[in-house]
Amino acid sequence: MQISRLFKIVYILLDKRITTAKELAEHFEVSIRTIYRDVEALSSAGIPIYASQGKGGGISLLDDFVLNKSLLLDHEQNEILIALQSLSVTEYPNVDTVLSKLSSLFKKDKLNWIEVDFSAWGSSKNQKEKFNILKTAIISDHMITFDYFNSSGIKSSRRVEPTKLIFKAKSWYLQGFCLAINQNRTFKISRMRGIEATGEIYIQRSLDEQPGDSPENQFGDRLDLQLRISSEGAFRVYDEFDENDIVKNEDGSFTITTSLPESDWLYNYILSFGTVIEAIEPPSVREIIAAKLATMLNKISR
Repeated sequence: MQISRLFKIVYILLDKRITTAKELAEHFEVSIRTIYRDVEALSSAGIPIYASQGKGGGISLLDDFVLNKSLLLDHEQNEILIALQSLSVTEYPNVDTVLSKLSSLFKKDKLNWIEVDFSAWGSSKNQKEKFNILKTAIISDHMITFDYFNSSGIKSSRRVEPTKLIFKAKSWYLQGFCLAINQNRTFKISRMRGIEATGEIYIQRSLDEQPGDSPENQFGDRLDLQLRISSEGAFRVYDEFDENDIVKNEDGSFTITTSLPESDWLYNYILSFGTVIEAIEPPSVREIIAAKLATMLNKISR
């Protein structure tokens, strides 16, 4: 029990940097005297732990202390290396060097079993550069400016304090504080143009959830759908729909029962399947798609 508590004390100090004997005693439900004995035991084992008196004092570790590899279980070491390999997709500075050093420390030599790449096939150099500008601006707390096209295609100029990059539903998003509207917003990166870091340093704000440009708030109510996709469209069925929503028919076609947000996006999405899809329910979807096709045909025949 004591050995387990000693390790947990080290982990707590690595996370909080400083705490009091009273707080540790309450956390572990032991006496303050027991905590001081634990501190002595850790110090005797070579852990650079010390206690300071007075206001703002407490128990802490030396600032440059890091965990020895022996304190990490084998699966924990693997998880650290996997996380670093995933991080390399962002071309984060020096991540390959850190990965190499930790691999050597942990005596792990299988580094090439996984590769993470969120970019589309044939991504241009410009797309990767866009990501690097955003990453650097977030890390260095630099303001950025860009032109943004919303879901209706309306262009606006934005000046933003970037906070976080988010990868969700096959797309990258930027979360940040938009000075044009004085609110937090989420921007789809593929709709951002002319991104520039201004060099202005900003003070981080707290990011409360806000409505507006976030992906969850761009669409209306969800619509219950029944779709039929022919066997020629099979390559998209299992990529884009949940397995529980799919029924394979005897003729090789698929019936999809699902719920999607109702918007222009929905109808354009259905049209993207071309002739391999049929909207069965509700009838209103068929009518709207028929009207869109008629408009398209009219434009082509002019």
